[in-house]
Amino acid sequence: MSNLAAPGTVRMSTAQGRWVLFTAVLGSGMAMLDSTVVNVALPRIGTDLNTPLAVLQWTVNAYLLTLAALLLLGGALGDRYGRRRIFLIGMVWFAAASLLCALAPNAAVLLAARALQGIGGALLTPGSLALIQAVFHPDDRSRAVGAWSGLGGVATAAGPFLGGWLVDGPGWRWVFFLNVPLAVACVPIAARHVPETRDPAKHGRFDVLGAALGALALGAVTYALIAAPGRGAAPDVLLTAAAGVLLAVAFLRVERHHPDPMLPPWLFTLRQFTAVNAVTVCVYAAFGGFFFLTVLYLQVAAGYSALAAGTALLPTTVLMLLLSARSGELAQRIGPRIPLVVGPLLCAAGMLLMTRAGTHASYRADVLPAMTVLGCGMALLVAPLTATVLASVDVARAGLASGVNNAAARAAGLLAVAALPLLAGMGPETYLSPTAFTAAYRRSLLLCAAVLIAGAALAWFTVRSRTPERAPCAYHCGVSAPPLDPGASAPSPKRKGGD
Repeated sequence: MSNLAAPGTVRMSTAQGRWVLFTAVLGSGMAMLDSTVVNVALPRIGTDLNTPLAVLQWTVNAYLLTLAALLLLGGALGDRYGRRRIFLIGMVWFAAASLLCALAPNAAVLLAARALQGIGGALLTPGSLALIQAVFHPDDRSRAVGAWSGLGGVATAAGPFLGGWLVDGPGWRWVFFLNVPLAVACVPIAARHVPETRDPAKHGRFDVLGAALGALALGAVTYALIAAPGRGAAPDVLLTAAAGVLLAVAFLRVERHHPDPMLPPWLFTLRQFTAVNAVTVCVYAAFGGFFFLTVLYLQVAAGYSALAAGTALLPTTVLMLLLSARSGELAQRIGPRIPLVVGPLLCAAGMLLMTRAGTHASYRADVLPAMTVLGCGMALLVAPLTATVLASVDVARAGLASGVNNAAARAAGLLAVAALPLLAGMGPETYLSPTAFTAAYRRSLLLCAAVLIAGAALAWFTVRSRTPERAPCAYHCGVSAPPLDPGASAPSPKRKGGD
């Protein structure tokens, strides 16, 4: 450790710099792979464990629930106690939870392990990019972040191939086993080559109560939405829904009065920040519901293998990798408003094109055109969305703003996966019938398209045509959620209001 360069002085051209970058990419790659690979495995999990649709929803949402609720707290822990330390704890925790997922004898154990995975992800995810920001020399940070983003995009693109191959080959449990050797490789490298960094200005109490209330509120509402198709307006469903609303109100009150809140209320006095986050909720709710149900549809109704279903989604990722940087440059020239309006509308058109697909859909005639249009819309939308969030606050608070936006995107996806089957009229066993599932899937596509159109309308009426010139976003995110930009920490402003 004594031979390590000091934090903030490491260059990318050195061996230490390459090891730091490798560590950050491998850590974030675990979370990216997990999100794309697990979706492909859902039908096989349902068959092997003999579970209804609700368990498949919880397989996704148990992870998203703890991740979304604890993401900001995980970043704060890294700032206080050391980013490398929390990153390593998150890595080991994530791998242990993945092993428990792989060995799960039944659905209950699998869901509990997925919730534990989300906790590990909340410790791991903020740290991967924070390591780059804190360790590299300022002249190399942009290059390092660009390399992190590009290699992360490769991991996202490889996920469907890898997931399909594993599910069709050794089985879905290997989707989770995969994380163990990655962690075994990453932990000693990080311990040996990554210097410890922390924020000396961080002090005060952690907002543990706010994090707990947020998680309980999301969990209660999610339970009610998932249980409703099978149980209807049963007393426990109604009571849980009411409890979720009350817990959400309590969460907002705690955040208003806490000296160092996890979700500072003053952020939402910034008009541009609030507007873009509202668009984020619409966009990522539609994305979350669409990708969850489309992977099921392609395997259950269209008769695709797991590998073919994962590969079918590849055009969206490829188009984002090819075009997102250019769309970011376009938004800098013309302002974010037009991309944030046209992008969701293109995505909505892509989803509406998927309504033409029925049982045994042709990939070339039915799926590929829809995925191409959807990918163009995502490429036009995602980079300006993230850049506008970062530009809507002072540079010193970019990390907080991006973290809140990331949590909002994941929470939107969580609630969409819970609510969409209910709104589309899917019963607990609908996904087992190709004909019934196809009809419900088409209804869900109409709902997703409507949410995207609402997001485009919000952007048109609320997002300013021009954004103040501040630190530009040097990278773009993947399919599942915006990236975390750790930025630099700063106390909340004394005055409120304005943007």
